[in-house]
Amino acid sequence: MTTVDTAPAASRPQLDAIKGAFGVVPNMFRTVAQSPAALAALWGSFGALGSGRLPAKLGEQIAVAVANRNACGYCLAAHTALGRKAGASAEEMARAQSGHSDDPATAAALAFALKVVERRARLDDADVQALRDAGFDDEAIVEILAHVALNLFTNYVNIAFDVPLDFPQVALRRAA
Repeated sequence: MTTVDTAPAASRPQLDAIKGAFGVVPNMFRTVAQSPAALAALWGSFGALGSGRLPAKLGEQIAVAVANRNACGYCLAAHTALGRKAGASAEEMARAQSGHSDDPATAAALAFALKVVERRARLDDADVQALRDAGFDDEAIVEILAHVALNLFTNYVNIAFDVPLDFPQVALRRAA
């Protein structure tokens, strides 16, 4: 893991932007900063999806579902905190870990995201149609896929590098 001062020069502007957004540079970003290209892709993806069609709360619920399924404690902790900041209750975030929600559209999105992870995106037409039936158009479905892909990358980085937590720990839940 690097610091702002020891990061490659090409990573420093991104780290400054991340510090501006969070007030600190979370350990995950410090780890990814070892590759300026990967950091630019990661930060750019967060920014692009943050201004996408899906509400921030749903993006964070997808992130905790994917993190829980992949047993990524770092992402689970970070996205639980970010989900709370986006307006989700503690119960909503806990239920999202297992792919559940009282909101039918959110439940459909979470079920779809977890199927993407479990089946490596080898889905049936009915899986996509279920999202359409829940009110998601193809633009939103592609964004759900983008959230899953982004979270797979961050899960893998955090697991591979055993990135130390700098968010309050959240217990993993068994898949239901």
